Amino acid sequence: MAAATGPSFWLGNETLKVPLALFVLNRRRLCERLRKNPAVQAGSVVVLQGGEETQRYCTDTGVLFRQESFFHWAFGVTEPGCYGVIDIDSGTSTLFVPRLPPSHATWMGKIHSKEHFKEKYAVDDVHYADEIASVLTSRSPSVLLTLRGVNTDSGSVCREASFEGISKFNVNNTILHPEIVECRVFKTDMELEVLRYTNKISSEAHREVMKAVKVGMKEYEMESLFEHYCYSRGGMRHSSLFCLPAGLPLKSIFQARTQRLLLSPPCIHPSLSLFEHYCYSRGGMRHSSYTCICGSGENSAVLHYGHAGAPNDRTIQDGDMCLFDMGGEYYCFASDITCSFPANGKFTEDQKAIYEAVLRSCRAVMNSMKPGVWWPDMHRLADRVHLEELTRIGILTGSVDAMVQVHLGAVFMPHGLGHFLGIDVHDVGGYPEGVERIDEPGLRSLRTARHLQAGMVLTVEPGIYFIDHLLDEALADPARACFFNREVLQRFRGFGGVRIEEDVVVTNSGMELLTCVPRTVEEIEACMAGRDKAFVPFSGPK
Repeated sequence: MAAATGPSFWLGNETLKVPLALFVLNRRRLCERLRKNPAVQAGSVVVLQGGEETQRYCTDTGVLFRQESFFHWAFGVTEPGCYGVIDIDSGTSTLFVPRLPPSHATWMGKIHSKEHFKEKYAVDDVHYADEIASVLTSRSPSVLLTLRGVNTDSGSVCREASFEGISKFNVNNTILHPEIVECRVFKTDMELEVLRYTNKISSEAHREVMKAVKVGMKEYEMESLFEHYCYSRGGMRHSSLFCLPAGLPLKSIFQARTQRLLLSPPCIHPSLSLFEHYCYSRGGMRHSSYTCICGSGENSAVLHYGHAGAPNDRTIQDGDMCLFDMGGEYYCFASDITCSFPANGKFTEDQKAIYEAVLRSCRAVMNSMKPGVWWPDMHRLADRVHLEELTRIGILTGSVDAMVQVHLGAVFMPHGLGHFLGIDVHDVGGYPEGVERIDEPGLRSLRTARHLQAGMVLTVEPGIYFIDHLLDEALADPARACFFNREVLQRFRGFGGVRIEEDVVVTNSGMELLTCVPRTVEEIEACMAGRDKAFVPFSGPK
């Protein structure tokens, strides 16, 4: 990214300096789009509400704050409790920040002036949040456009701005959501630079994990290594809760937080994961994009392993395949990378066969990506390659075309091929009005069914998994059971799974690969053996 001449977000050292011009441009893009919408009246303004700090259940233990994504996209503000207003006609922006009590200076640090926030976030005006109704009244907007819409991944409704006195205004909550979502689908050059950075640091962290993994380690040790690298090298801080020094007689979360902020240099608690340590200390990445998935052995076939009921706590065994799905987040921009490799550093013939089947499908998809391509067709392409390879290995037998007809690919890859990536790891915009979800096995799990366009950022994450209950269902179904060689299949029971996940940008004529990790069998074995020879990342059509 070119050197920023205006205000920027930067965590120092070798972390990325992100110009606040990124968000100025985003607001301009939104206004330009809204001005083209005939339903938007002259004199309308956008009103967005940022996120609020929360505590752990009924306690005063704070949860590390991460900004609401739509608000971050428009303003880049890291503090909680804010509002933002954008005048659509003029493009001018106003930030509303909390009016803090004098005691804040004791517990939380310096109370900054409104001018400080105006300069920090490159906005045109700043007022206190308790003044929003009076400020808007003085400006007499024709309509307040507030944000209300359903996230097609979670099914949850996004946060709509609300404040005391809003009922006195003419409010429309249907126009804004589809327009701002569509803006978020297409990344600007400045946004792409941040996503390149999150991928760079997270890729480095994955390579560190590959080098460090040893038989007898716990899965969570690898999670720890990854997060350690992302935090220490990349400034990627995000995890579920911040760590408090043990044994301090702190009366409140505010005192604890202040005590932590005053520590110099910053302390990294041993319980922080190594992945988080690398991303934060090397890249300024305090947050992970999502809960780390560190599956070994049979756990590598658990698609969303790592949750509270299966918390990356298995001991890694000799002969295991490891599937590590981890990504750091910087300034709310995500990464999402999966690496699969043998725990002992050497692929068996069966492991190599399954791994190379997935690698072939991943690269076939990337070679085919370009504007105009329909994403469900890429999912079907990956399925077909998997079925061809499983037939070659001997697990399946018969006509691949006939297997496709009975959706046999979904037995081995029940999830969708990939999703949008951006400020959210499952970024918005997958199913706008007019784009319907396909109700077929595998395809119904796709997080988007759109045609590709330049500027979209997606994951490509094919996988082959041996999931007992899916295999048992298929074997009990005569239409699918006829394709299985049960004797060979039995050899792969307990194998787990392989997933390869890349982050890519759709370009005008192809795609750009953002992720940079060892991918071939030879590259992985060399990395795990500590032979840091250079490898050439895959390069599809540009």
